[in-house]
Amino acid sequence: MAAYAFLIPLLPLLAALSIGGLHFFNLLRGEAGEKLSARLAAWAIGLAAALALGLLGLELAGNPSGLQVYGSWLASGKLIIGFSLQAGGLNMALAALFGALLLAVARFSRNYLHREPGFQRFFFILSLFAAAMLLLVLSGNAVFTFVGWEIAGVCSYLLIAYAYERPVAAHNATRVFITNRVGDGGFLLGIGLMLAWLESADWQTLNTGAADLDRGDATLLALSFAVAAFAKSAQIPFSPWLARAMEGPTPSSAIFYGGAMVHAGVFLTLQLRPLFERAPAAMALLAAIGAMTAIYGYWVGLSQTDIKSSQIFAASVQLGLMFLECGLGWWTLAAWHLAAHAVVRCYLFLTTPSILHNTHGRPIEPVPAALADCRWAFIASLQRGWLEPAVDWLLVKPILQLAKDARYIEERILDPLMGSPAPAIRAMSSLAQQEEQKMGANLSSTEDRFAQGSGLAGKLAQWTSALLNWFEYHFILRGIGRESIRVGRRLGQAANRFEHLLLRARYLALFVLITLMVALGYR
Repeated sequence: MAAYAFLIPLLPLLAALSIGGLHFFNLLRGEAGEKLSARLAAWAIGLAAALALGLLGLELAGNPSGLQVYGSWLASGKLIIGFSLQAGGLNMALAALFGALLLAVARFSRNYLHREPGFQRFFFILSLFAAAMLLLVLSGNAVFTFVGWEIAGVCSYLLIAYAYERPVAAHNATRVFITNRVGDGGFLLGIGLMLAWLESADWQTLNTGAADLDRGDATLLALSFAVAAFAKSAQIPFSPWLARAMEGPTPSSAIFYGGAMVHAGVFLTLQLRPLFERAPAAMALLAAIGAMTAIYGYWVGLSQTDIKSSQIFAASVQLGLMFLECGLGWWTLAAWHLAAHAVVRCYLFLTTPSILHNTHGRPIEPVPAALADCRWAFIASLQRGWLEPAVDWLLVKPILQLAKDARYIEERILDPLMGSPAPAIRAMSSLAQQEEQKMGANLSSTEDRFAQGSGLAGKLAQWTSALLNWFEYHFILRGIGRESIRVGRRLGQAANRFEHLLLRARYLALFVLITLMVALGYR
């Protein structure tokens, strides 16, 4: 049965392609298409979850399944990157858990989004995300884990901007997407170091070869993947993106930021346990960042006034504690914490409307007495620690200023020095000039400048275009019906007379004689 593990990510992918294709060809539209869209997504995700649960049950029954290799994706010299899936262990357990949560969200969304604009779009993205997330947790090598990592990020962007006509939703989606790309840089660096030092992208090769790596190399490799994990799981300094992601629909918030995707960073850290144990500095960083994120989430969560923000900062606290557990070496506790939190947080997000209804009229629990009179702490909590403005000031603004300086250098120094032709939109073609003349426009070749430019390159382009313009205007356009036709007729008459002369007997004999003499002389 382990050989069929590839169906787990494939089934939701086929559902996404089916929903997208039918919708593209107008076969799945409006309220009439809601039932089929929801069924395609639910059945595909349900079958994938059932297969994952079956494989997990076989493993628990004493039939462990290892790495399943389905073929080679890339081969170059000694480097071979295959398509492989891990059909057992933590990977399959999380695949079964995430599959069950995805199925619950798909069933919930059918009624929650009924008659909503973009119903088919939601289930297309949900199915695509299910395929990406299941590929992420099952992949046996870093390359295909990164593929799932990226597709899940794109799906997150699309669902945060679900109400794309709202500027706030579009802005928040873009902000979240760009923030996560910083972590992707760390992931790509880690893959590059794996290929350079181990000549392999397989996770098993990395974990078994971690003991043979130099301490510094192992630390650098671990830190690369740690940056990717911090960004994906919204650890400090990347934490602010998590609150911005609440612009999406409640079901997407439940599965993306409560159940599955937000735990991808913790999963990556758990999967690289041998590597991190080889790098004590990286483990210390995990513990420090996790502790700071937990404190930050608790502190900011005290002043939130809407339930989704309260839920997401509570999730931030738990995620920080998971990284703290990993940094302290409590790997098994972190894995169980991940699984339990995914279930509880997904449920809490799905039931947020019911929670508001059931707790209406109840007083809010007061904060601890030690914090009740700390006005500065309350202001800082309302401003969410000024973390996002600080990151903008330290990173975003210097990059924007660098871009402005580069543009200034290009426009004020490089362009005048090298020169560049004027934009094509400023140049009028000769055919357009002729048409305007027919319409009565008073344009002349002396008044029109076909191209303008600056610098050496610009002047050369200007002179060349002016020469071609003059030739076209004087010989072709102005000659049509006058000089060009008369010259053509004269040339044609002369050619006819020359042809008749050649066909006369004496000239033909002379031509043959000359040909023979040339041939004899050549011999």
